[in-house]
Amino acid sequence: MKKGLILSLTSLGVSSIVTQIILMREFLNIFSGNELVIGITFSNWLFLTGTGAYLGKIIKKKKIRFFMMSQLLLSILPFFMIFIIRYSRNNIFDPGVLLGLNEIVVFSFLVLAPYCLISGSLLTLACSIFIRFNLSIGKVYFIDNIGDILGGLVFSFFLVYFFNSFQAAFFIFLLNLIPLIYLGLKNNKFILISSIVILLIVSLLFLTVDIQKRSLELFYNNQVILYEKSSPYGHIAVTKSQNQLNFYENGIILFSTENTIENEETIHYALSQTDNPENILLISGGVSGTINEILKYGVNEIDYVELDPNIISIGKRFTTNLNFQKVNIVNKDARLYIQSREKKYDAVIVDLPDPKTAQINRFYTLEFFSDVKKILTDKGVVSLSLSSSENYLNKELIKLHSSVYNTFGLVFKNIIFIPGDEVFFIASGKRLNYNISESLNKKNIHTEYVNEFYLKGKFTKERLDNFLDSIDKDVQINRELKPITYYFGFLTYTGLTEQNYTLVLIFFIIITIYFLSRLNSITFSIFTTGFSAASLQIVLIIVFQILYGYVYGMISLIITFFMLGLAIGSFTVEKYRIDSKRNLILTEFSMICFAIILGFFLVYLKRSQLGYETIIFPFLTLIPAVIAGIEFPISSGLLKNKPSKKASSLYNADLIGACLGSFIASIIFIPLFGIFWTCAFVGIIKILSIIILAAK
Repeated sequence: MKKGLILSLTSLGVSSIVTQIILMREFLNIFSGNELVIGITFSNWLFLTGTGAYLGKIIKKKKIRFFMMSQLLLSILPFFMIFIIRYSRNNIFDPGVLLGLNEIVVFSFLVLAPYCLISGSLLTLACSIFIRFNLSIGKVYFIDNIGDILGGLVFSFFLVYFFNSFQAAFFIFLLNLIPLIYLGLKNNKFILISSIVILLIVSLLFLTVDIQKRSLELFYNNQVILYEKSSPYGHIAVTKSQNQLNFYENGIILFSTENTIENEETIHYALSQTDNPENILLISGGVSGTINEILKYGVNEIDYVELDPNIISIGKRFTTNLNFQKVNIVNKDARLYIQSREKKYDAVIVDLPDPKTAQINRFYTLEFFSDVKKILTDKGVVSLSLSSSENYLNKELIKLHSSVYNTFGLVFKNIIFIPGDEVFFIASGKRLNYNISESLNKKNIHTEYVNEFYLKGKFTKERLDNFLDSIDKDVQINRELKPITYYFGFLTYTGLTEQNYTLVLIFFIIITIYFLSRLNSITFSIFTTGFSAASLQIVLIIVFQILYGYVYGMISLIITFFMLGLAIGSFTVEKYRIDSKRNLILTEFSMICFAIILGFFLVYLKRSQLGYETIIFPFLTLIPAVIAGIEFPISSGLLKNKPSKKASSLYNADLIGACLGSFIASIIFIPLFGIFWTCAFVGIIKILSIIILAAK
């Protein structure tokens, strides 16, 4: 029985972490790749799991039977959760409409609730069950962490490369059934028969129905799916609607073919300002057909930079837009590529979506513009675009435009803008003009749309004056480690400022105060440790995305190392029995030191670009997790309650603290105050915790 239950708890840990990673990636797709979604869904996951841990203490009878039945239910829930997420995009929500903060919070909460409440209750239940076998809460915590680590490693090095989401869900389904069948053979025929029946039903459905294809058809409504695949850089999909091919990454449409107007605007607004351009740097978008427009200028070479090699391979597979000898395709992060180049360009064209994600925001920062200036010739130009509106700009768009314009203006003396459904910004060290159609005629450049008649309506004095008047000079500039346009992009993306959150905020504050008032000094220290560790984990995820741009593939590794740290910490306490109040205060102080040092180090890392990011960031994640892992069993030893009540209080405080930490860090502190002050705020929270501990 004991071995079977240990195997069962370990498999639950594996399936929990794999499910969390799968769902986080699915939510990124439905919510258009915005990394703030990571903080929101992670917060909901932690809150619900913490609530489940608290409720777990009410289970008094038939605990082992309840444990096994719950695990059986958890084994099949991920299938339904993935399907619901994909189905909802165009069948529950309005097709094509960006989802607001309310929808993100509520929908992710409802989808996660069944799984998290049950899995959280099983943590508390396991502690009360294993006390019969002389296993402490700390050891149960350690066993669960081992499962989490194994799950993260399996996903990072195996599932992510060979399995889609449903196949990964089937893997953890089988993994959960193994201990249940073992326990059923030993003790419970009902569980045995139920497990075998469900295994046969799910396997039959899996073999006869292509649920991956069916669910994606619902996600990309009224489009034919030609290709879809996940990679370390994101989920790529190619769809066809009429004669147009659409290329998506994490639910964001990167570009479409046969969009002649957009291709012409992207290229000719910028290159019309140049004299005999020779070398062009194109950042993304080449598959859409923009390269065809660049070649009209008789250039010598086009360096086309695209991070994900899958985009290039499918671009060559489905289009002929890359079949040119003058095109040098570079599969590398454009930020790092530009920093390493000494070659000079006559034009740098940034063809990317709005900066509503940390990944894309990197190309709208002061640091990026400064690096671009270094690789431009004296008369070179740089071009980018943002979403806009022909006749009306809301507050969020005005702030977004203003921040990019103000940031641009610190680097380049001359900027012109071309308003419309997209506003194009062209910047250079030389004087620029609006005589675009005349310039194209002189160069004998043929265009279908960008011509005298098309531009006549765009360059009216009234429209240009109105746009310039809308620019707010007081809006902050955008920096890599203080990504303010990322925040404005999020406001535009969610419509956050158009809704009144006063009552929600008051309710949230009242609930938080009530929760904190019920904590003693020890559980408060666990609460602040959960808050700190989760906040710093979000910091590291966002900074990795800012610096390197492919956190989609690193999430599983970062989470795995976090769980490894928890296991190392709890194992250390169990082995050396260091559970004293003095050691608890020392761990609190260690978290303060790490938070402050991390803030300085990330600033240095940003400036130095050390490399070895796949080693550095998991290691940085490991440290606060070790501290948290040490503190949990120490606190358990200091509390004098029954095992079930003690486990309930500690898990609840830890997970609710982590919930608040991840939410506040991602939504408020990182975009508004920057990375360094977010780390400093974590240090302040832990100082408060030490004061309370020392006073009692």
